[in-house]
Amino acid sequence: MSRVVFSMGSNLGDREAALRSAIEAVAPEAVSDVYETPPWGGDDEQPAYYNIAVIADDPARTARDWLALGQRLEAESGRVRDPARPYGPRTLDVDLIAVWDADGPVRSDDPELRLPHPLAHLRAFVLVPWFAIDRDAELPGKGRVRDLLRDETVAADARALRRLHQIWSEHGDAREP
Repeated sequence: MSRVVFSMGSNLGDREAALRSAIEAVAPEAVSDVYETPPWGGDDEQPAYYNIAVIADDPARTARDWLALGQRLEAESGRVRDPARPYGPRTLDVDLIAVWDADGPVRSDDPELRLPHPLAHLRAFVLVPWFAIDRDAELPGKGRVRDLLRDETVAADARALRRLHQIWSEHGDAREP
């Protein structure tokens, strides 16, 4: 068993198309609605993001396989990394938030694969969509997502999120906004 929670976002180009393409590639179990969110990390001179949470299962994938898939999807979307703007605009951002295998939550301090995601508990744009598709969600080492959303700073950020629409149906087909 291998289960992953992805946070996906886009704020350049056709945001909807970038997210749909990524969703199709991961064969999801669950996909949140699209949330429009302000930029995070202090780099505010950029367009708003469209963010979603995606849960997927694939018994053949390892955490490194999920990471490679996310990186491939970013590259295929034309993402260019600017070292001077680590929180800058992007065509597609795919973050692994948490991965579970048969032994439980995968933990990694490898700089290329830090699991669970070290900042997820601070990011309303990760927690709100995730909670929307998994009311019992728990971020390994940090606690239940419902409790993390009660943090004063996270709760304030959550008020800035705007739920837009469904992007994916439970039948696995893309939805037009």
